[in-house]
Amino acid sequence: MAFSESKMPNKDLTPFLKWAGGKRWLARDYVSFFNMKGIRRYVEPFLGSGAVFFSIQPESALLSDLNIDLVETYRSIRDNWQAVKRALGRHHKHHSPEYYYKVRSSIPKDGFARAARFIYLNRTCFNGLYRVNCRGEFNVPLGTKTSVILDTDDFGAIADRLARVELVAEDFEKVIDRCGVGDFIFADPPYTVKHNNNGFVKYNENLFSWADQERLQCSLARAARRGARVIVSNADHPSIRELYNGCSINTLWRHSVMASESARRKVTSEVLVQF
Repeated sequence: MAFSESKMPNKDLTPFLKWAGGKRWLARDYVSFFNMKGIRRYVEPFLGSGAVFFSIQPESALLSDLNIDLVETYRSIRDNWQAVKRALGRHHKHHSPEYYYKVRSSIPKDGFARAARFIYLNRTCFNGLYRVNCRGEFNVPLGTKTSVILDTDDFGAIADRLARVELVAEDFEKVIDRCGVGDFIFADPPYTVKHNNNGFVKYNENLFSWADQERLQCSLARAARRGARVIVSNADHPSIRELYNGCSINTLWRHSVMASESARRKVTSEVLVQF
């Protein structure tokens, strides 16, 4: 089943992070998949920028990511967004190439300062990537963006939305195993497939292997049998379609934004699987 992009108006809260593989396009163009009628709790085990969460704004949610720094940033905004905003303002004032690498090499002791550092690096690094070396140190080089404070920033509204959210840093299987009747699970894992040498996919293989893809499918199937509503986005690839054989597989079209040069960006497809 193939769907073309709709022109529904976007009234969501703008995510404060840019995230490789983020789903702003999905929340904007395919919102009909996220019908929350009869749903008690929205669950997202691969949080990233939270584009779908901020778009549909559920009353109750369980949000998780294995990236502890990311989860701490969300918690810091929820608990004291003013402190995070003040620290981010200092980064805005001093931003320069030299300053970027100074901040990148240092880790503040204060949690709100760490959150501001995370946002600052995300907004000024290359393509909004999150990558660490073998020592766990963020190592993405400086990008071309110079905006540290954005017109779309509304940390107060984001904090209000996060006030009724459970934020955890756990493996996806632990989170999904907590779900059942009344839960809506949206899983957006890193896109790894069999027999694909694409650079981004190959990099993700180190973070999320094909064995993880199989483990995810099994955990989602168990949750669906317990009564949870489940959808998962993934690469449009024969290995993914085979993995989710028996489910409803929808082909979604979007403009790729991963290429470094705009001329190389083109319309591409992904799949949205419904259990």
